[in-house]
Amino acid sequence: MNDVAPTQHLTLGRRLHEIVLEPMKRAFVGKDEIIDLLGLCLVARENLFLLGPPGTAKSALVQDLARRIDGRVFDYLLTRFTEPNEIFGPFDIRKLRDGELTTNTEGMLPEASLVFLDELLNANSAILNSLLMVLNERVFRRGRETRALPTLMVVGASNHLPEDDALAALFDRFLVRAACENAPQEMLSSVLEAGWRLELEHGRAEATVGVAEIQSLHELLPRVNFSALRPDYVELVHRLRRAGIAVSDRRAVKIQRLLAASALLSGRLTADRTDLWVLRYIWDAQEQQQVLASHVQQAMAEAEEEQWQTAHPRARGDERPDPQRIAEDLAAIKRQLDQAEASNWSEVELALSRDRLGTLASRLQWIADEQQQAFLQGEVDALWRRLEQEP
Repeated sequence: MNDVAPTQHLTLGRRLHEIVLEPMKRAFVGKDEIIDLLGLCLVARENLFLLGPPGTAKSALVQDLARRIDGRVFDYLLTRFTEPNEIFGPFDIRKLRDGELTTNTEGMLPEASLVFLDELLNANSAILNSLLMVLNERVFRRGRETRALPTLMVVGASNHLPEDDALAALFDRFLVRAACENAPQEMLSSVLEAGWRLELEHGRAEATVGVAEIQSLHELLPRVNFSALRPDYVELVHRLRRAGIAVSDRRAVKIQRLLAASALLSGRLTADRTDLWVLRYIWDAQEQQQVLASHVQQAMAEAEEEQWQTAHPRARGDERPDPQRIAEDLAAIKRQLDQAEASNWSEVELALSRDRLGTLASRLQWIADEQQQAFLQGEVDALWRRLEQEP
């Protein structure tokens, strides 16, 4: 990359947001968060996991994004019986007759720029190892056949989280996680109107950015300067670990790609505190979301005023706590305490519950509805009393 290229590519980072992501937000009502995360993972060349029920436009979003960047898309619904041929393609019969094992990948995953795998956690052992290679190394390997893939991003979707170790390894390859739900009731009319327009204009989205331009942004990622942000990032990772959120060294290193992508999408070659918003989406369980949001918001609150002028739009998002989600998190702490009484939890595990409860309690003041706030405060007080009784 020559010396002039960084400035040109920084312009592309902002242009990607303006001419690809913003038009998508107008087309898909109520999906701003998911679209921003698609853009983030596209630039970082990382994978996105969407948790939610069918019919929430997950596949349609990936298909629309592929059209706008002039990329090939592979979209498939996994079942427990899905075979490798269905994902990667069959062996080439003509070459097989000559004793050569070569896969015919035309129209299959190995030739796609964007991949969407619905019901991801139905993946069986027959395809699991190959998928892990694709997700982690962007490599397809089958027998002696090995090839680098053009895959920019893999989006996986499921209506539940993994329940066994084999699938947990697959889930771990998706660095970014987000809930994709039906639009709120008050937005239904707008959803219907926008959805009808999409039906009439299906497939008409024009490519405004090319795959080669996205790849040039990938080349720019290592040039993002972390020197000012790294001490704050290290401190935030320590705080998250103390709050019971597992951030391994490997994940902490990879998250830097997300931070760099946020900076590039904002037209910067320097990462700053406002880019820490990406850590809201590294949860392993839904009850961690509010805890993450609280710690990330505290870290971002110390950003300088001029940094907010070039911040990613998601950094300035609405961070008011969700009362329903807090109620679910409090219920999870209650279940943990029930287990502690039955199996003598360690002091470390109890300390983590106290930290999580303290974080949730600090967010109650931002709940607008006084009745909801009072109810949740009562739940918090009851849990504090139980924790004080634990040895």
